[in-house]
Amino acid sequence: MIHFNVPPVIGKEVTYIQQAIANHKICGDGEFTKKCSKKLEGMLGGHKVLLTTSCTSALEMAALLCDIQPGDEVILPSFTFCSTADAFVQRGATLVFVDVRPDTMNIDEKKIEAAVTDKTKAICVVHYAGVACEMDTIMQIAKKHNLKVVEDAAQAICSSYKGKPLGTIGDFGCLSFHETKNFSMGEGGAIVINTGIEDFERAEIIREKGTDRSKFIRGQIDKYTWRDYGSSYLPSDLNAAYLWAQLEEADSIQKCRMDIWNAYKEAFANLEKAGKIRLPIIPQGCEHNAHMFYLITNNLQERTDFISYMRNKDILAVFHYIPLHSAPAGIKFGRFDGKDEITTPYSERLVRLPSITA
Repeated sequence: MIHFNVPPVIGKEVTYIQQAIANHKICGDGEFTKKCSKKLEGMLGGHKVLLTTSCTSALEMAALLCDIQPGDEVILPSFTFCSTADAFVQRGATLVFVDVRPDTMNIDEKKIEAAVTDKTKAICVVHYAGVACEMDTIMQIAKKHNLKVVEDAAQAICSSYKGKPLGTIGDFGCLSFHETKNFSMGEGGAIVINTGIEDFERAEIIREKGTDRSKFIRGQIDKYTWRDYGSSYLPSDLNAAYLWAQLEEADSIQKCRMDIWNAYKEAFANLEKAGKIRLPIIPQGCEHNAHMFYLITNNLQERTDFISYMRNKDILAVFHYIPLHSAPAGIKFGRFDGKDEITTPYSERLVRLPSITA
């Protein structure tokens, strides 16, 4: 069986985990947590980074830092994982879904402004398959209407938009190191703070159950106390040790993924020319990370037949998101603004292929 995903194993993961155990520091903010944060900050052009227990946690922190309140509205695509929406629903926000672009499956920047109301507080973009949204236009809309921008960059580590790393353009960026992502720590993520030291210090407090323990550990204060709302968003150093092995070999992992992506593109080129399928489109100015290779079939039946055929060959090809606005929770917590011209029809035609770097 060719599985859809097998997390990469570089070889040093166990060694580093044993080292963390030997250091008698397996909770958060140990040696490997700090190493990973520093490495990620270097990869992201110096923007401040905090490791979290998941990208979901990072999104929840971003919603808090955006000061989302009950009754606020947040604009986002419906073609995404439920965590993108959950983070804002937990703060009492109403979700306003807009359609996606047919070329990238990213939020259609041309549909955003029509969805803005006097209750809109933030825009949450999702860089699908590691391909950037049209961030210049989105940031202009946000500036015009005084809105926060959260980048759900769960799939987008090592991707960029006009030379800027994804996750560093909006107010906050959220990364994932789940086992299905380019670099893994099993379960884990990170929040990128792009707004300055005040938000970074508050993010530290939120991540540490609402306390200023991080300052205490650094020796900046003589005791720590409860300062703000917070939760346990700090990952174990055991998980960070696994991630550190991955980040040390980030270039080689990325090269392997890109080789697979390019091989798929070459192999399916003739079928695209014949009109049988459509391949991923990478807009000008976007550098992707080969997170995912997918096909767009001509209709739902063709996708169903393709997935069945591949499964019979012991190859696991899979579809992706069921649009959130059609889910029971999406109906309860939000609404779709405008027409659903692309989101549902294209979600029914998209199929993902295996990408195994192990």
